Amino acid sequence: MSAYSDALFDRCRGEDVTVQAVLIGIVGGTGPAGRGLAARLASVGHDIILGSRSKYRALEERDKIMDTWADRDLRLQAGDNTTAATADLVVIATPWDAAASMARSLASHLRGKVVVTMANALERVDDEFEPLIPPRGSVAGHVQAVVPNAKVAAAFQHLPARELADLDRPIESDVLICSDHADAIESVSQLVTGVPNLRALDCGQLSNATAIEAFTAVLLQLNGRYRTRVALRITGLPEG
Repeated sequence: MSAYSDALFDRCRGEDVTVQAVLIGIVGGTGPAGRGLAARLASVGHDIILGSRSKYRALEERDKIMDTWADRDLRLQAGDNTTAATADLVVIATPWDAAASMARSLASHLRGKVVVTMANALERVDDEFEPLIPPRGSVAGHVQAVVPNAKVAAAFQHLPARELADLDRPIESDVLICSDHADAIESVSQLVTGVPNLRALDCGQLSNATAIEAFTAVLLQLNGRYRTRVALRITGLPEG
């Protein structure tokens, strides 16, 4: 068992786990999901570069996060998307229909890196959300196709942005992760298990991103119908 697998087991048993800090770049990070993920990962000790097309927009959003959580030691930088893509691990948090084109424009910086997509291809029709099928079957699959030398993983699709951003409240959920690269699943799982009350689940190859992304439409429908914010928990798994 690897040192990281030991950490996963300890987290599942409810024990404190010290996770090594990683420099994470969040491309398109000024939207609600990107800001929320940046704040949450920074709160557990990671160094974050919040990226945007305009570094000034990124600076503005960074300052808002820092002002909101002035009592916390958040290591949060700001820059344009190219700067964010120079990080050790990169999250693409753009709207779904811009994820692949953004990845293509940053391909030289993403080579060999773990690249996480968290977008869902959804369209609002009246009061409901309907899943769409992007090229290659999913947002993650499309990104992997345009940056074949990167290690793309799909994750974080089901975490509500508002709850991610509220550091006074724990966020409790399973995070489904899929990738064609085992080391990408391991790296993303380490990020997930470093956040209290989140559990990382290895959901296999990137082809499963189609179902994972589409299921977000069901969660949004539940949120609207029951006026709440639902979280995903899978039962029946062995402890650890």
